[in-house]
Amino acid sequence: MSLEIPKLNFAVHHISELKTVFKALPKISLACFSWDAPYSKPEVGFKMAHNNEAIFVCYQVCEDEMLARYSQHNQPVYTDSCVEFFIAFNEDSNYYNFEFNSLGTCLAAWGPDRNQRQSTAPDLLDQIRTRTTVSRLNQGQSPRFEWQICIQLPVSVFIHNKITKLSETKARANFYKCGDDLSEPHFVSWKKIETNTPDFHQPSFFGELSFL
Repeated sequence: MSLEIPKLNFAVHHISELKTVFKALPKISLACFSWDAPYSKPEVGFKMAHNNEAIFVCYQVCEDEMLARYSQHNQPVYTDSCVEFFIAFNEDSNYYNFEFNSLGTCLAAWGPDRNQRQSTAPDLLDQIRTRTTVSRLNQGQSPRFEWQICIQLPVSVFIHNKITKLSETKARANFYKCGDDLSEPHFVSWKKIETNTPDFHQPSFFGELSFL
């Protein structure tokens, strides 16, 4: 699986400016339940672009249950309702993981696998801009929630790689949705992961990205 990431030919001064841009981009579905699928499957998709100075990712989620408890960077947001983006540039064997709950709180680190990871400093994560919206779709006993998060990742957060521009850069990545502490946990990905138990830290199953 591979994606070509379109280039925006303008600077983005406020993340709200991306609203119109993302409307015109195709939505890519997250539909791989590599392990047991929950009874109520979340509907998840994302859109992605760049402008050489930053990567822009917008997730759209619809699910029956939401958790949003963590407000400080590098807290365990993966136990909340969470979307994630893992990326390795060029031939680097190390990868970055960026994980966000619906409050925009970020957990991030870098390393070769799940266990050998170096946390990203909170002041660096403060450079990431997010914009979130949450809607409750009904008021009955079985609510359904729709939420969206738009993320602006400046190249400065990729401190372990010397990236001067994103155009013509190759990368490997995967995209995820999870919620470990939901009453019915789920684990969804863009590219299928072939392990016996849920584990997103599997760079051998990343797909290919080409930044145009």
